[in-house]
Amino acid sequence: MLQTKLPAVFVRAGTSKGLLFHTRDLPADRAHWDALVLGAMGSPDPYGRQLDGMGGGLSSLSKVCVIGPPSRPDADVDYTFGQVQIKTAQVDWQPLCGNMSAAIGPFAVDEGLIRVPDGPAAVRIHNTNTGKIIVAHFDVRGGVAEVDGDLEIPGVAGTGSPLRLDFLDPGGASTGHLLPTGNVVDVLQVPGVGAIEASLVDASNACVFVRAADVGLKGTESPTQMEEDSALMQRLAAIRIEASQRMGLAADAEEAVRRTAVPFIAVVAPPTDSVTLSGDAVVAGSVDLLARALSNGQPHRALPLGVSMCMATAARIGGSVVNQVCAVAAREGGGPLRIGMPSGVLQVAADVKRREDGHWHVESGGFYRTQRRLFEGTLLVRATAS
Repeated sequence: MLQTKLPAVFVRAGTSKGLLFHTRDLPADRAHWDALVLGAMGSPDPYGRQLDGMGGGLSSLSKVCVIGPPSRPDADVDYTFGQVQIKTAQVDWQPLCGNMSAAIGPFAVDEGLIRVPDGPAAVRIHNTNTGKIIVAHFDVRGGVAEVDGDLEIPGVAGTGSPLRLDFLDPGGASTGHLLPTGNVVDVLQVPGVGAIEASLVDASNACVFVRAADVGLKGTESPTQMEEDSALMQRLAAIRIEASQRMGLAADAEEAVRRTAVPFIAVVAPPTDSVTLSGDAVVAGSVDLLARALSNGQPHRALPLGVSMCMATAARIGGSVVNQVCAVAAREGGGPLRIGMPSGVLQVAADVKRREDGHWHVESGGFYRTQRRLFEGTLLVRATAS
């Protein structure tokens, strides 16, 4: 069979990798996008490796972004994110990927979608998944985004040029409300698990946060340890399904099972000594809390940045599950939240305020990433996939 030729760019952004496409190169009818994207990434693959495509067999390596002209006046470009499932023929266009967001500003400059002079650049990105604005700040040299620098981020070997992402008014990205149920803490009645206290928060991405101790964890476990505990994985899946319905993201359990991306589920624990995937020690005093998250049913090797943003927001909301486990100084606000996760320590800032009417509001949040273009050219997609 003949293969379809498709222009593409392959990028490492933060702790994720994915394919970037111009909107102009995809079919005008979005109903045809899924087949192309699945063919490009090598999904579905019952072996879970995506060997016949560009995917890497992990949720963090199975992502696509589509970039085009802005559809609103306060943005420079539109950005649509797709999370490609590995074993099933499904692309979830609902969530936002914070890591891949780091690739969008540089792509816009490198591809000539916008013109900026050399020096510091600020690109306003409209994320169509959430309807929110992200501002990417990075350096430009010789007309293209800088990649060399001295910033090292947990989970990525080597260093790169710093890129700051500012998420403006990220609350309610998935549900329309920062606290979808109106509660700081909910008690979920989970079939097969029982009553579980959780904080259901929606900032950048909708998330359900539970205490590690309540699901039989310490918060120091590696992703492999979690994945090999089938009973644990079933408990977390059941909690996520119940939370999805309570947040209004799914009408019933069956729909919640199909919607594998949001809400994300994360377990949090008080600061304690831990060890990273690279074997480095993380002392309790260097973090404000520990966190482990699942992305599309898989324990994440780092921490999804949308989850990190939501977690930093929840940490500033008095009485939330995240706030309860944080170090005292972090609970009282001020400075970035230091999150101990499998690949090291991630710092995330969130400006959260309680209004006069008693409602919580997150003004903005941000963090630093690095990114690098790995490949540019023509992707070959099997014609049967299109």
